[in-house]
Amino acid sequence: MPIFLFPDDPFWNEEADAVEFAVQVGEYQGRVFVTRRTLQGIVGHTPKPDEAVQQVCMNRPLFERATEQRIMARALDPDANIHLTGRDLHRAAG
Repeated sequence: MPIFLFPDDPFWNEEADAVEFAVQVGEYQGRVFVTRRTLQGIVGHTPKPDEAVQQVCMNRPLFERATEQRIMARALDPDANIHLTGRDLHRAAG
């Protein structure tokens, strides 16, 4: 049984201007956000919402690994969610 669960598909959150997906570890349930600006560093331009979601889906193992590393480092945001940065993704790609 995996320690980390990612129970839903990524989707575009207009208010956050980010791709959002859920993460669950035991009792903890949080949201992960990947902003358009973070994705810009990966694709080389500012992606439209559909392209942003597609990038996260196509590279899901990378985003999940970055999320797992942040949780294991206890580096949650003040609201107990995670906003992945380019630095997080570079570490996970390591």
